[in-house]
Amino acid sequence: MNTIQKPPEEQRPLIDTSKMSSGQRAAMELTEAARESAHVRTFAGGMFMGEFNLSTVHPFPIQSVEDRDQGDAFLKQLEALLRDKVDADEIDRAGEIPQPVIDELARLGAFGIKVPTEYGGLGLSQTNYCRAAILLGSWCGNLTALISAHQSIGVPQPLILFGTEAQKRKYLPRVARGEISAFALTEAEVGSDPAAMATRAEPTPDGKHFILNGEKLWCTNGTKAGVIVVMARTPPKVVNGKSKDQITAFIVEMDWPGVEVLHRCHFMGLKALYNGVIHFTNVRVPVENILLAEGKGLRVALTTLDTGRLTLPAACIGAAKRCLKISREWANKRVQWGAPIGKHAAIADKLARMAADVFAMESMTLLAASRVDRDKHADVRLEAALCKLWATEATWRIVNDAVQIRGGRGYETAASLKARGEPGIALERMLRDCRINTIFEGSSEIMRLFIAREMLDPHLKVSAAALNSQLPLGRRARAAAKAGLFYAGWYPKQWLPLAGEFHIANLQSELEGNNGVLIARHLRYVARTNRRLARAIFHAMLRHGPKLERQQLLLGRFVDIGAELFAITAICLRGERLLHSKDATAGEQNLPNLIDCFCHGARLRVEQHFHDLHHNTDPAGYRLAQKLLADKFAELETGIVQE
Repeated sequence: MNTIQKPPEEQRPLIDTSKMSSGQRAAMELTEAARESAHVRTFAGGMFMGEFNLSTVHPFPIQSVEDRDQGDAFLKQLEALLRDKVDADEIDRAGEIPQPVIDELARLGAFGIKVPTEYGGLGLSQTNYCRAAILLGSWCGNLTALISAHQSIGVPQPLILFGTEAQKRKYLPRVARGEISAFALTEAEVGSDPAAMATRAEPTPDGKHFILNGEKLWCTNGTKAGVIVVMARTPPKVVNGKSKDQITAFIVEMDWPGVEVLHRCHFMGLKALYNGVIHFTNVRVPVENILLAEGKGLRVALTTLDTGRLTLPAACIGAAKRCLKISREWANKRVQWGAPIGKHAAIADKLARMAADVFAMESMTLLAASRVDRDKHADVRLEAALCKLWATEATWRIVNDAVQIRGGRGYETAASLKARGEPGIALERMLRDCRINTIFEGSSEIMRLFIAREMLDPHLKVSAAALNSQLPLGRRARAAAKAGLFYAGWYPKQWLPLAGEFHIANLQSELEGNNGVLIARHLRYVARTNRRLARAIFHAMLRHGPKLERQQLLLGRFVDIGAELFAITAICLRGERLLHSKDATAGEQNLPNLIDCFCHGARLRVEQHFHDLHHNTDPAGYRLAQKLLADKFAELETGIVQE
């Protein structure tokens, strides 16, 4: 692993801010101030710098027998509850989760899976928590959202990471027993722009309380919660002679005077989602309820979301596995033109991609979860974001393909199917429920920008000062000279083999015959392509300079290449570990075909992304969009009912 020194303050700016509006500059500076500079470059971070530090992720981590046994004991009870007492279609129809189901989940400890035992929780690992999310995601999206929002981004996670001992002892036993919690960040005019936050908290003259006023939108679990975490703007502080905006995280109890649920929101899917608009009018919040420290709210939010994002891909794995099972069974059963439809190439292709993608997203998520198990404060921001981006988009393709394979029966509701005597397979519900996943907890577009920011971070530590027009010319010149020295050593290495490729040779020798050759071949492709990606990013920096941040489609292609390379690595390492096991199952012995199918597909996608870096319609499309926004194509909207 490479150690990265924290840069001097003048090197911190991301881009030239001199041409930004005050609002753009405030948003950028506030978010940058909340970012924690990585002290150790992770495997995913190294990929974008042309590094292939395979030793940091090999061998693929396998759960210990003790940890797996602890998870199995809980999962066995959870599965029985879901199968015997949870009617997911009825929950969807009624728009409510029955209270007896919530009570039974609380009795099992499902609301405190990761809460340490000393605070009344189960104290299970991140890997076991992901396994629980897989199980929930395979059965009921509404229950998954309830439990995930409660534990992953609600009160438990930020308290475990940042809470004082007094806060933990006061609130963790309550939320572990089943008191539902939530996270309130989004506002009507504020999605991913914290600088525009309108909710405010002002200190009382005696300094013992803050008075909270404002309104939060789309607060998942908010209409059912007993305690929530609220992000609010607090008075600015003067730092180095300059006023700095402050965002602070507060623990707020829903029964306090001035807290009001104004509206429960309803959506395309997740009909029983307890999501609402929460209003705060002169709510007195004790200073003891500040999380971490005043002005550190965005750090709380960003760090909580980093780990919390692992739950969403885990839930997607469950939904994708359910779709795979439904599709496989139907493709074997349904006969058209004298053969089961699975024998026809068009359907077989969909099934193959489903299976390969399921194994890939599971491999990526388990790899990231294992890092949290080794260190609960581990920096998994990039790994979690890559898992979230890749798995949610893959799951949407999978559920869409499952509906296509089932045809009219995929589009028909479960209730209608049952009413005419067929099995009530609820793909229609799953399609509606899955659509939110590419929007929840950071849309795919925001995820690509977030990953791109992390991707560029090592370069910015080296060259940001040279690009910052607000710095004196002499300082910029010195920074440029230092950057030149760095790149004089770094750039030639991107054309040479790396040590990681020698690690591949050792890995290949551990597997006999064609399996070792297969896995080593794909890993060598990742090693080569890492360097190619790093060169392409560097060339884009030279070409666009400080304007690179505006090239969102270009940055998105870099991110997508990195995501595919991370997926190839995860699936190869997991496959190697399973194949190397002396007690590998018959199914695992068939893994080489699965691995090869996925890796070839991923490599084709990577090559297409590289092609699209220089051959695309990005400028023409942007010009067209701006003309459209200026109402230059009004005729395209004729012939419809005018409101």
